[in-house]
Formats: sequence, structure tokens, C-alpha cells
Amino acid sequence: MKKYFAELFGTMVLVLMGCGAAVFAGAAQPFSSVGTLGVAFAFGLAVLAMVYTIGKISGCHINPAITIGMWASNKISGKDAALYMLFQVAGAIIGSAILWFLAKDSGSTTTLTGANSYTHLGQALVAEVVFTCLFVLVVLGSTSKGANNAFAGIAIGLALVLIHIVCIPITGTSVNPARSIGPALFAGGAALSQLWLFIVAPLAGGLLASLIWRGLETEKA
Repeated sequence: MKKYFAELFGTMVLVLMGCGAAVFAGAAQPFSSVGTLGVAFAFGLAVLAMVYTIGKISGCHINPAITIGMWASNKISGKDAALYMLFQVAGAIIGSAILWFLAKDSGSTTTLTGANSYTHLGQALVAEVVFTCLFVLVVLGSTSKGANNAFAGIAIGLALVLIHIVCIPITGTSVNPARSIGPALFAGGAALSQLWLFIVAPLAGGLLASLIWRGLETEKA
């Protein structure tokens, strides 16, 4: 069970820190704004920190899209994949609950949970599939046999920063169904009605990354 609880903890931290930066220090906050770049780094640094904290326990997926990509690449069993995703969603809900409690009386002018949203369906769908695919490819490559695995966390964290810089204006950046499910449950309304996209598109991107990696990989795991 340790690896499942590690995934719960890591996903909780990702949501609390990444979405927390958007809620308390996003561009709409007049006195403490870190802007898009700051929020992007909050997500990337949260992942980087968790890679070196729980990576040896669970591999630090903290993202169902990564887990499904690993499963499709035969790097994790179906049972572990299912339980990883279950605990990731639970962790995201816990992180969102903490964030909602901290933000509900704060006077924040943004969403209280950092929920994802989109204006143009086609644009959002393509962005989430493509950027998730790129992110999962970085994970598969940097953790593969023969790669310099000691620096995998840095590559993964910085890749997530880069993706957020581009994708935040489009969807708020999900590339992670758990990260979207937790905040949407507390935000309700439009966030819940649009949640399907932030589940389907990242999972499709993770599977696409696995297919591409199978063609690129030169060594057996």
C-alpha cells in the first residue's frame, strides 16, 4: 500500500501547490501576482520535488495520463495502474479540499480551486491531447533504460513548466485528469460540465505517447 499512498500524497501536493499558486498569486491578484510564469513554475517545481521525495516508492506518476502511458508501455501492471489512478484522484480531492478551505474566506478574485476551463472546444481538445502526449513522452524517455535517470525529475519538472506557459491561456493546463477532477468537484458549475474533456484528452494523450515511444525506443525496459 505504500506506493499507492505515495501517489495520493504526491498528487495532493501537486494540486495544493500548483492550483494554490493560481488561486492566491495568479494574474488576477493585484498585490501578490506571480503571473502565468509563476504558476507554471509552481506546478513544475511541485512535480520536481515529489519526484525526488516519492519517486523511489511509487515512481511518482501523480497523474493518470502518465500511469496509463506506463501501463500501455508495459511498465506497470493493470492492477497497479487502476489503483494508482484511484489514489491519485483521491489525493487531488484532498488537496482541493484543503485549498478550498484556505481560499473560501480569502477574497480571492479567481476560482477558489484553480479549476480548468476552456472557451473553444476544438482548441482545448487538441491542446490537451498534444501537450499531454509531449509531457508523457518526456517521462517515458527520461526514465527509460539507458537514460540519465538521476536528472529525470529536472527534465520532467521543467517540461511541465514549459507546457503550462503555453497552455495556461487555453485551458488553465490540465494534462492530468486527477488535477482537473479535484478542483472541479469543489468549483461545480461550468467546471463540472467541461470536466469530461480534461479526463478524455489527457488519457488519449498518454496512450498516444506510449505508441510514439514504442517506435522511438531503442532498448528494452
